[in-house]
Amino acid sequence: MSWQQAEVRELKEGRYLLIDDQPCKILSITTSKPGKHGEAKARIDAVGVFDGQKRSLVHPVKHKIQIPQMDKRKAQVLSTSGEEVQLMDLETFETFHLKVDEDLRKKLVAGSETLYVSSMGMRKIFEL
Repeated sequence: MSWQQAEVRELKEGRYLLIDDQPCKILSITTSKPGKHGEAKARIDAVGVFDGQKRSLVHPVKHKIQIPQMDKRKAQVLSTSGEEVQLMDLETFETFHLKVDEDLRKKLVAGSETLYVSSMGMRKIFEL
C-alpha cells in the first residue's frame, strides 16, 4: 500500500493527497462554517504532481482522504537522448528512463546528480 489515510481537517497547503488516483500537491484549502444541520466542508484545490492538471474537491472536514507516500530520491544522470534521460538511483542502483521537456534536458549533464520523486509507480525529476 503506497498511501495512508488522514482526515481532511489535518491537511495543510504544500502537502500531498490523492485525487482520482493521482498524487496532487495542495495549493489551497478553504473551509466553510457548519450549517444548521450539517458539518463544515473544506474545498481543496490541488495540482497533479506528474501531469500538472488542476483538480479540486469538496468534502466534510471529518471525511477520510488518501495521502500518497512521496519518495524523494537522488539519481545520477547516465545519458540524454531525444526526449529521454537515463538515470541511475544512487541508493538501489536501478537504471530507468524518464521523459523530460527540452528546458530541463539542457540542464541535465551526464555524470551530474539530480533529485526525483517517486509515487504510485510514477517518477518525475524535481525542477532544478
